[in-house]
Amino acid sequence: MRMLLPGLRERRAIDRHLRAFFAHHRASDFQRAIRALARFYRLPTPQVHWFEYLDWGRTAGYTWDNGEIHLIHPENWKRGRKYNSERRWINTVYHEMGHYVFWADAERKAETFAYRMVRRLRDRAARPAGTVAATASLRGASRLATPRQLRAAKPKKSRR
Repeated sequence: MRMLLPGLRERRAIDRHLRAFFAHHRASDFQRAIRALARFYRLPTPQVHWFEYLDWGRTAGYTWDNGEIHLIHPENWKRGRKYNSERRWINTVYHEMGHYVFWADAERKAETFAYRMVRRLRDRAARPAGTVAATASLRGASRLATPRQLRAAKPKKSRR
C-alpha cells in the first residue's frame, strides 16, 4: 500500500513537538504538531478533547466520524498505566491521526501510519554500536546498508 508521509525533517519536527508537549504540557507544542500533520494532508485541523481516562482505562484514544479526537492527557497518561512511556503516548497520537486521515480500512491503516511516522526518526549518532549504521561504517560502505544486505553478508554458522 502506498502511503504518503511528511518528509523526514517534518516528521522529526512533529515528533519533537509531541515530546515537548509530553514533558512540559504546553498546548502550543501539541497544536504545532497536529497543525503540521493536517497541513501536509490538506485537512482541517482536528478538534482534540483531553480526558483523564477513556473507557475505564482500557482505551487510549478515540477518533469520531465528525473529526473529533479524544485523547488521554500526558499528565494522566503517566499515572496508573502499565505502559506509561512517552513513546507509547506519541504512538497513540499518531494512531489516532491515522484514523483521522484514512477512513477506509481504518484500523490497519492507522497502525501502518503510526509505524511509518516513527520509522527512521532517530539520529544515526544516537544509535548504539552494532546497529545497521555502525555495521555499515565498519565495512567501509559509502551508504547505509539495508537489513537484507547485512543478513546476506553475515557468515553462516556450521553445524559441526
